[in-house]
Amino acid sequence: MNWIKLEQLLLKALPARAISHAPALDHAQLCEQALRLAAGLQAKGVQRLAVHLEDAAELAIALLGAWRAGVSVLLPSDLQAQTRQRWSGEVDLWLTDQTGDSRLADLHEPAMPGAELDLDECRLSLCTSGSSGEPKRIDKTLRQLANEVEALEQLWGADLGEACIIGSVATQHIYGLLFRVLWPLCAGRTFVRKQLAFPEDLQRASREHSAFAWVASPALLKRMGDNLDWPALSAVRRVFSSGGALPAEAAQSLHQRLQQWPTEILGSSETGGIAWRQGETLWQPFAAVELSQDADGALLIASPYLPAGHVEHTADAARIAADGRFQLLGRLDRIVKLEEKRISLPMLEQALVAHDWVAEARLGVVQENRAVLGALLVLSEDGLFALREHGRRSLTETLRKHLSQHCEALALPRRWRLVRQLPLNSQGKLPQADVEALLLASRPKAPEVLEQVETDGEWSLQLSVPPDLAYFSGHFPKAPVLPGVVQVEWALNLGRQLLNLSGTFAGMEVLKFQQLVRPGDEIQLHLRFDPERGKLYFAYRNDSATCSSGRILLEADHA
Repeated sequence: MNWIKLEQLLLKALPARAISHAPALDHAQLCEQALRLAAGLQAKGVQRLAVHLEDAAELAIALLGAWRAGVSVLLPSDLQAQTRQRWSGEVDLWLTDQTGDSRLADLHEPAMPGAELDLDECRLSLCTSGSSGEPKRIDKTLRQLANEVEALEQLWGADLGEACIIGSVATQHIYGLLFRVLWPLCAGRTFVRKQLAFPEDLQRASREHSAFAWVASPALLKRMGDNLDWPALSAVRRVFSSGGALPAEAAQSLHQRLQQWPTEILGSSETGGIAWRQGETLWQPFAAVELSQDADGALLIASPYLPAGHVEHTADAARIAADGRFQLLGRLDRIVKLEEKRISLPMLEQALVAHDWVAEARLGVVQENRAVLGALLVLSEDGLFALREHGRRSLTETLRKHLSQHCEALALPRRWRLVRQLPLNSQGKLPQADVEALLLASRPKAPEVLEQVETDGEWSLQLSVPPDLAYFSGHFPKAPVLPGVVQVEWALNLGRQLLNLSGTFAGMEVLKFQQLVRPGDEIQLHLRFDPERGKLYFAYRNDSATCSSGRILLEADHA
């Protein structure tokens, strides 16, 4: 590949060098638009620019143009009102896709001449939630970013070759920014402009390229099921995963389907990349990263992706092996005290995940009459089977017994919540405050709507039945089944929402229950309303058969 240093991307336009597809953009067009933006920013006297663009190619133009104009860039994590309020005092202009903000085309002026960018004067600020959930700003120089993309190319450039880079992660954060934008720009690899959030979208984009690589999150990789064309997808050059822990079960599944282990990247906005691994327990530090530990065993990091001379003091406990590789032991800032005893939440989480029934676990403290631990669990296939066959109480008692081998009775969770997946935020994190709020919340009484489609006034919905549905406890405790009356209630409630139905429930017709609906099932619900007869037709189906169906009679409300 024809490598161009990050700081030299605006020096010489290369029309034959493709940047992106759909729509196509070449390097000469990239340079022209970036240099026109640079002129526009200078003409307006902008010094500090907030950028939030969904299109990765437009983000590349915005970054290069701003840096050429000597403008510092802030990448907010989202465009929520509180985010804007927090950062508005620190920027002169918002460049986004939203109405009312500036757009790239609004800022174009006759282009500035191309020039080499200053590695130490060009600046970028990233916004991260941190482990506490409190937003935090992290400042980077172009030198730090350039060091990192060069290290990535040295490590994996030969493997990727001319692969098109396809991503499921946002470019507003360090992982997506480096892997989806800056690294391919320097390497001369094309990239897909849009963030592809669903496995089917990733597959569709992959089929358009003879060589491709994925920049993905654990959240997406966990959802890649049997419905995909795995023989075709096995041509993927490399699968990158970062932003959170990839469950071992998901990594093993990808290995079986693709004949390669996903490449997991450990890092953060503060540190940049720290280490990587591929089918291993231990992490391999990047070549120039130097690791050490403090007296408490916390990982200390010095690297060319940090300010010169700075050592980042993390809250991650680690065990460093003789060959320099290391194992993470959990976060030191997640040590809690119950009745004056120190309890490591990561240690208990690891013990839970070691059980065959648990895919992921997060623990937190629940304040009721007294402080106790609660557990938020994603069950494995074996765990879901155990829940369906023996019920919730049997499952939690078995897990408490398993945990009792690792801790004293005080540390055993008293509250359990079973979820389809952990509700990670846009940065792949689950702040501790969110864990504890979920543990305090009531068990769900409604389905999770995964997808809904309207055709000629009729609705088809893909629903997930929560594994922790409140109604399962009474129907039946040892063999949970979704009650028929609840299925009718869900159909009526969703019908009222989607079809704007009014009227009073007046009875049922031809009600049939043919297949059991169990915890964790995904089912389709079809809804159709006949206004002349005042009847709501509903049918629930699984992949193979109808589960239930009937007609709900609605009587018009009278004044």
